[in-house]
Amino acid sequence: MSFSSKTKNELCRIKQDSICCAKAELVAILLFTSTIKKRDNGILLKMNTENPSVARRIFNLVKRLFNIHTIVKIRRNKSQKHMNSYSLYIEDKESVIKVLEGLKLISNHKTEMFKIGYMLNDDLIASECCKKAFIRGAFLGGGSIINPEKTYHFEFVTHYPKLGEELCTVLNEFGLHSRTIKRKTNHVIYFKGSEYIADLLNIIGAHKSLLELENIRIMKEMRNNVNRIVNCETANLEKTVDASIRQMKNIELIQKTIGLRKLPKSLRDVAVTRLEYKEASLKELGEMLEPPVGKSGVNHRLRKLQKIADKIREET
Repeated sequence: MSFSSKTKNELCRIKQDSICCAKAELVAILLFTSTIKKRDNGILLKMNTENPSVARRIFNLVKRLFNIHTIVKIRRNKSQKHMNSYSLYIEDKESVIKVLEGLKLISNHKTEMFKIGYMLNDDLIASECCKKAFIRGAFLGGGSIINPEKTYHFEFVTHYPKLGEELCTVLNEFGLHSRTIKRKTNHVIYFKGSEYIADLLNIIGAHKSLLELENIRIMKEMRNNVNRIVNCETANLEKTVDASIRQMKNIELIQKTIGLRKLPKSLRDVAVTRLEYKEASLKELGEMLEPPVGKSGVNHRLRKLQKIADKIREET
């Protein structure tokens, strides 16, 4: 099960005691999932979802708020990993009008134009709790979260630009700096930072998903830190090996040409020690000398050997 599905299942188990919050949640779900179709004998309100928990949530909210039973139809989707598609219908015209008027999506039922997507009434989200319920409904109806193991991305998708603007306004009231883009015919409101996603999960009440996200974030940070440390140590080791090879070549050149015995004792000692201990660090080389020499002292002597070797190369 995807992270999105688990989050939606968790949200659908939240008990909705307040009527005003239940309406705010339902209106958001309808705005993101509904279409209205004209029929010869009236109108049809249709809601679509691929999550069975969301379908059950819609059914229960409509029943509780308006005492209306919705018709549920299940269809097998062959093209989408055999997931089921759930369609909920309200076929009776009076029932459709009752729902739309109750959610303040229309003000005059005599109108021939029933449009959903840009008619949200601010009275439905007047309080903070109702705003949170509205965001939760928007996620249940048109939201998704990419698996945090891969990347941090949370988005809402709608066909209606006005609805996207209204949602952005509500989100920004909670300090969530959402971004919007157009993707083909859809308008997408999205977040990318893990902090924003964590805040949003907390706002809509998905606390189990929030804990899972935090655990994933901690593990990813630990892996990244380990990788940085390993990369740093690998780079330092490569530098040490390259420097040791260069030093060995300088000393071997001096040994073949003028001989190590002609070198001052301090240089001869460090040259002989380097030839014997090829993989030792500068600090380890210094501790092997008699008397011991610090890292900077060893480095100073090796630089002198470098100059002698460079002079030999210039003369040959």
